[in-house]
Amino acid sequence: MIDPDQLATLAAILRTGSFEGAARALNVTPSAISQRLRALEERLGTILVLRTQPAQATEAGQRLARHADDLALLENTLMRDLGLGGDRTRPTVRIAVNADSLATWVLPALAATPDLLFDLVIDDQDHSAELLRRGEVAAALTAASNPVQGATAHAIGALAYRATCAPAFRDCWFPGGITADTLSRAPALTFNSKDRLQADWAQALTGRPVTLPTHHIASSHAFVEAALLGLGWGMNPEHLIADHLARGALVDLAPDHPLLTPLHWQVSRLHATLLAPLTAAVRRAAKAALTPA
Repeated sequence: MIDPDQLATLAAILRTGSFEGAARALNVTPSAISQRLRALEERLGTILVLRTQPAQATEAGQRLARHADDLALLENTLMRDLGLGGDRTRPTVRIAVNADSLATWVLPALAATPDLLFDLVIDDQDHSAELLRRGEVAAALTAASNPVQGATAHAIGALAYRATCAPAFRDCWFPGGITADTLSRAPALTFNSKDRLQADWAQALTGRPVTLPTHHIASSHAFVEAALLGLGWGMNPEHLIADHLARGALVDLAPDHPLLTPLHWQVSRLHATLLAPLTAAVRRAAKAALTPA
């Protein structure tokens, strides 16, 4: 068995980024933090923390830190089931969300569950299920409707995207309309290499794959700003651009062709009881903000 104090020390170092921060969090001396970590590394025969500023975990350290978070969640659930108050320490839960959901509707759900601390992993909805499958997160917003092994999936609606750009950009690059040819020449905006929204929309509209010249901008708000400045066109969430469309700062390239991205909330059954309030809050926030699937 791994010493729980040593495990908690590792988690505190990585959470605070320093040995001093961990000492303050655990109310012990920095010397005790160093001794606990050294004992744990010696027992396991591997380095767990890189002594950098801030401190960083090795791969083994990351896995042990996730294990520590899982144990804290399970202990919290047990204490609640037994009707015991415990020390009222809020457990940290690691969840995967896509950037556009975080920028538009997820934060109210997190704010509605004050008994938890959140460690958000930002990943594309088409890939986040893999994080849940590997046990790196306790819950995830995914495009996948089939639950990963050991998890439960809840369909929560679809995030609606609009192909938008500045009016001057449209007039320059699409004077005769949207075609495969004009799309192959007009600069597009892409979040990162995992982002397929622009390519999928272009193929759905034109009936064939289109190679898009693109800027890579990994920020939902900068994505909108880039479109406003005429840098390119891109798929933006309706909620994020409604005001810009209303005042004409952005135009919808194809109003009759939105792109709906279904989302599912998948949560590990191991932590489902403790995360039930979060699941309820996510479903409420999604119902208010998303398009029914």
